[in-house]
Amino acid sequence: MKTAIIFGVSGQDGAFMAQLLLGKGYRVIGVSRQIHGNGPVNLHRLNINEEVELIACDMRNGESLTELLNDKRPHEIYDLSGQSSVALSFLKPVETHESIALTNLNLLEAIRSLDSPVKLFNAGSSECFGDTFGIPATETTPFAPRNPYAVAKTSSCFQTANYREFYGLFACTGILFNHESFLRSETFVTRKIVSTACRIAKGSNETLVLGNTDIERDWGWAPEYVKAMWLILQQDEPEDYIIATGITCSLESFIRSVFESLGLNFQNHVRTDKKFQRPTDIKVVRANPAKAEHRLNWKARYTAKDVARLMVGEEIANS
Repeated sequence: MKTAIIFGVSGQDGAFMAQLLLGKGYRVIGVSRQIHGNGPVNLHRLNINEEVELIACDMRNGESLTELLNDKRPHEIYDLSGQSSVALSFLKPVETHESIALTNLNLLEAIRSLDSPVKLFNAGSSECFGDTFGIPATETTPFAPRNPYAVAKTSSCFQTANYREFYGLFACTGILFNHESFLRSETFVTRKIVSTACRIAKGSNETLVLGNTDIERDWGWAPEYVKAMWLILQQDEPEDYIIATGITCSLESFIRSVFESLGLNFQNHVRTDKKFQRPTDIKVVRANPAKAEHRLNWKARYTAKDVARLMVGEEIANS
């Protein structure tokens, strides 16, 4: 039986990763800074909370990380931790950097100290690329981060690559483009849209207020993306991969799909407000996930319109 440690098990990706690995017969150890009561809500929502071994550990403490890895002796580590909101990173840049870049560095150092081989997946972000002016990003596209979250993620990507090259670690980064699900909190715009639209469909007379709806993103379905993360660690050689659908759509198109799936016209229920716009928001994001398709035999099945429909279905089922 393989042992895997998931840092950030309480988040969307962490919960779906735990579900995937349990289905493959792994011993799954979930780590979060704090474990309250019966464990993270997302594990309960997937009905796997009793199958995951939960451990509280602050990744900012390098000694605690080293002790944890020496004790559990994992075969695979998935670093899906850290502050994950771009908007919040503008308000808390230091906390964001510590929760992503510093913890990544501590984890790499802890792995380097082990006397047994382990494979590491580091969660990167499409935000690292900044503005590519509509050109689809590949694994060789230079990073040009434009917000505190992206700066921290860029640092973790470079650190992971350096430890792979300098110290010979099996350490990889998956450069994740936007991926959503019903496990997202309402601090994420996709879940805010879905939750509000469903309330309106039930009779609420509220208005959905958003920032710039002209932005274009590559949105995928999170449960598919954790499969790509796992595949990256099953390869013979450690490499970095873009994980995306390869299809970009506007936020307005996503909104329309959500409201149409509920039999509503979004134009009657949505307005924009400049206060929700970010100071350095990127207009268009495009991805070329060809490497993942060719090397991993992975290709996203669901694109943005599918994600909108799936999220609405889950929102209704769980309300």
